Amino acid sequence: MAAGAAEAAAAVVEVGSDRQFEELLLLRAKSLLVVHFWAPWAPQCAQMNDVMAELAKEHPQVSFVKLEAEAVPEVSEKYEISSVPTFLFFKNSQKIDRLDGAHAPELTKKVQRHVSSGSFPPRANEHLKEDLSLRLKRLTHAAPCMLFMKGTPQEPRCGFSKQMVEILQKHNIQFSSFDIFSDEEVRQGLKTYSNWPTYPQLYVSGELIGGLDIIKELEASEELDTICPKAPNLEERLKVLTNKASVMLFMKGNKQEAKCGFSKQILEILNSTGVEYETFDILEDEEVRQGLKAYSNWPTYPQLYVKGELVGGLDIVKELKENGELLPILKGEN
Repeated sequence: MAAGAAEAAAAVVEVGSDRQFEELLLLRAKSLLVVHFWAPWAPQCAQMNDVMAELAKEHPQVSFVKLEAEAVPEVSEKYEISSVPTFLFFKNSQKIDRLDGAHAPELTKKVQRHVSSGSFPPRANEHLKEDLSLRLKRLTHAAPCMLFMKGTPQEPRCGFSKQMVEILQKHNIQFSSFDIFSDEEVRQGLKTYSNWPTYPQLYVSGELIGGLDIIKELEASEELDTICPKAPNLEERLKVLTNKASVMLFMKGNKQEAKCGFSKQILEILNSTGVEYETFDILEDEEVRQGLKAYSNWPTYPQLYVKGELVGGLDIVKELKENGELLPILKGEN
């Protein structure tokens, strides 16, 4: 039972940034993409997440995504999301349908209808052939390092793809991937586009590096690390960020515009002290948002740091202010 639940959860992708959403629209352009705009405080959203998980098991060819509406305001504003839950349906990177509210039967009907009709946006079919070359160019440029493989890095579906993923991960190389089994047009078209007949294929900055044999040769000659972008060590990055200024606040939003009530309150307290400080918007970077929780063993935001050391969240900052201890701490006197 637990394994089934984990499998269902894995089938629903969680998106945490505008950039990640745009990349997903591109990478899943040929499949039906169903996006749930939700909020953790709304119980009806939790129910609809369960519905999505069930639908994901029934329709493995459909990409199901959940996106916290208030955490990624750029996407919510772009698509005029004014309430949760709201569901948007995409095909070929274009919105084709919408459902507002927690209507499980209607959501199920819409998914089934779009799957059976293979619906495309108006006029899309007219341009498919001429757009393939452009689409392949966009896909090969979708990330600084792109791997076209059979399956996914989590579940490779051939030995060559599995070996390629192992090499890239061993060298701490940051890459995105595209499952060629998910799109026959891309699978065949990319062979001609790059004049390379087999998979996997690795691209850096849109240029083909080669297949597994080439990557093995580059690894043996120690050239691989110089060609492919390295994933920054997260702990080192967090250490740099927490020490970026003497007083650093990690919050939802920024000095000019707080995007949650707790962040707004802590800004007001800091502004009242007259001490200079810098902010980091955790909504802009999902890796930092999740990583900092583990780095400092503090599960919520905002988080206040002085000289790289965690002071605490809003409640602790309030207590320190009431006790008259906040200003000395911010000035590094305590």
